[in-house]
Amino acid sequence: MSAQHLDLVVNPASGGGRAAKTLPTFLDSLSAHGIRGVVHVSRDAGHCRSLVRDIADSGATRLAVCGGDGTLHLAVQELAGRETALAILPVGTGDDNARTLGIPLKDPVAAAGVIADGNIRTIDLAHVEAADGTQRYYLGVLSAGFDSFVNERANRMTWPKGKARYVVAITGELRTFRPTRYEALIDGARVEEPAMLVAIGNGISYGGGMRICPAADPSDGTLDVTWLGAVPTSTFIRLFPSVFSGTHVDKPFVTTYRGRSIRLEAAGQLAYADGERVGPLPITVESRPGALRVIAPSGVGVV
Repeated sequence: MSAQHLDLVVNPASGGGRAAKTLPTFLDSLSAHGIRGVVHVSRDAGHCRSLVRDIADSGATRLAVCGGDGTLHLAVQELAGRETALAILPVGTGDDNARTLGIPLKDPVAAAGVIADGNIRTIDLAHVEAADGTQRYYLGVLSAGFDSFVNERANRMTWPKGKARYVVAITGELRTFRPTRYEALIDGARVEEPAMLVAIGNGISYGGGMRICPAADPSDGTLDVTWLGAVPTSTFIRLFPSVFSGTHVDKPFVTTYRGRSIRLEAAGQLAYADGERVGPLPITVESRPGALRVIAPSGVGVV
């Protein structure tokens, strides 16, 4: 009996090169399950999207992405609304969307096992449109405010590498950041309050395990909004560790909302989604139920 065929789109730079190092073990594990992996190495963002699009256009019933949340974000743009199911080998720095979907992290053998099991789930995506006309799907979390400016600062830095860059960027941003007044329409209901940040989650976490929208479910047809109100810098610093457990939502200055359509505006603010720059506010975010097919364990779980 011939082996099953699976196209793999690989970003070799993901996780500081961990994708390239992990790939042989992953391919061997797929082979042990009777799956022949065919590797397509992406050169850049545009090439990655082109590879995914061409594989889906060929009629493939599934394809795998080997990379981090950025690579996954690119693939989602091409697979939204298609029948091709997305499999994931998470080898990035944060891998938050794999966490939300319950894909094993740092374990290519277990990730291959998930693909071999072949359980296909239909999940939601979020669709965002920014003030400059940029439109994008995202799987995980969109944010505006403090963490977006941290991303901007980190992206301008050449040193240090990896997660340490974001620690340095956070420290630098804390010196200058001030809360901003936001206005939102959440399914038509108006919210107007100053905030340190506003996060809109289809998924649960960002930043390598920060559970900013801990109750989000990417299969319930709605989006979760976490609104962190204006607080002194000292309070914000004390709050920070609780984001990893999701208990920040119990604080009196954090408010959560849920809706299918959210319009958010604030002067001089930017939105990031899945860790990628989207564009300036105002933005409109809408849930797109059942827009993506993924190969993942049943139910929603965080690793």
